[in-house]
Amino acid sequence: MKNLILIAFVILTSVCFGQTEMKIYKKNGQVESVPITQVDSVKYSTSSPTMMNVYKNNNTAILSVSINDIDSIKYLTNGISVGSISGLNCANATNNGALTTNTVASGVNSVISYTGGNAGTYTSQTISSTGVLGLTASLVAGTFANGNGDLTYIISGTPTASGIAIFELNIGGKTCLFTRTVAKPTSGYGANITDVEGNSYKTVYIGTQQWMAENLKVTKYNDGSIIPNISDDTQWKNNTTGAWAYYNNDVVNNAKYGKLYNLYAVSSSTNGNNKVCPTGWHVPTDNEWTVLVDYLDGLVVAGGKMKDVGTTSWNSPNTNASNTSLFTGLPGGFRRSVGNFDYIGVFGYWWTSTKDYSGNAAWYRSVSNYSGNAERNSIINGFGFSVRCIRD
Repeated sequence: MKNLILIAFVILTSVCFGQTEMKIYKKNGQVESVPITQVDSVKYSTSSPTMMNVYKNNNTAILSVSINDIDSIKYLTNGISVGSISGLNCANATNNGALTTNTVASGVNSVISYTGGNAGTYTSQTISSTGVLGLTASLVAGTFANGNGDLTYIISGTPTASGIAIFELNIGGKTCLFTRTVAKPTSGYGANITDVEGNSYKTVYIGTQQWMAENLKVTKYNDGSIIPNISDDTQWKNNTTGAWAYYNNDVVNNAKYGKLYNLYAVSSSTNGNNKVCPTGWHVPTDNEWTVLVDYLDGLVVAGGKMKDVGTTSWNSPNTNASNTSLFTGLPGGFRRSVGNFDYIGVFGYWWTSTKDYSGNAAWYRSVSNYSGNAERNSIINGFGFSVRCIRD
């Protein structure tokens, strides 16, 4: 008890300001009060019972109190107790509400428990997050309980990424870290991305994945090396390296439908390990396409949920098109391995990066104007299909 009182006295008198008082609360309810400016030292007798003696500058005792009679000692500034606690429990924070990437936090807070409050006051706080940025944790000024209690931090702002947001607390003489998980959205548009040439693409969250919501248009791998444009049918037929074409070799089709790429350009096993998608993104595997289709309730209905609505881009009837996923699938048609083009307005075809059982072909997905299905088939490397990229 003596050591605790001495330590508390030394710490608090070293930071005293204003009209600071030392208040001694006795077990019988009486309170002794001494202005700090009058105190020179506190000494303890060796007699029994042990006495706490408070002395003035002239070594004159101001008061003498038996240790056995003391319940607590507090230090007050301008009549207000300086807040302190003995423990702060961030590890078991109660987290309310959810945080999602690029979404303004609403109704989100974290409740942190503490022990050993001295009924003193604490000031307001605003703490910026580390890890995932863009968030703040705010605490309204208040008073600690006389014992155990809780602090409620209001989380606000817009998290810039998914992952873990970290908040470092320092209050009542104690510090700790609490964290909040920021989830990826499961629907809605994400931030636009750009490729190596500066082409910009909308993106969309679908379930656990983030997809490009437009077809790829780039003419370079993401290291800056060129992907050749082959317009001649014979050259396209005989080519065994990466290449692209506009549908019907008409640049007008690029803005809406993007480019058609052969598998040599898409597959890293045939293009020298180059990457056609923007950095941080890749050509989806067959399994990643399956995850998408399954999330959209399977092959029979997923196509309708993936297709752009109406008949501006699609030929009539564009059956069951709803685009509820915001994937905005478009009918860019394809280029055959012999060089001719077909099915713009009727079919949308997209490569996967996964070879089929033969090793000479790859899986693809397609949707059509006459069905709500999402079809899965494989085809040889020389065909030209659209490409959608998925985030790593």
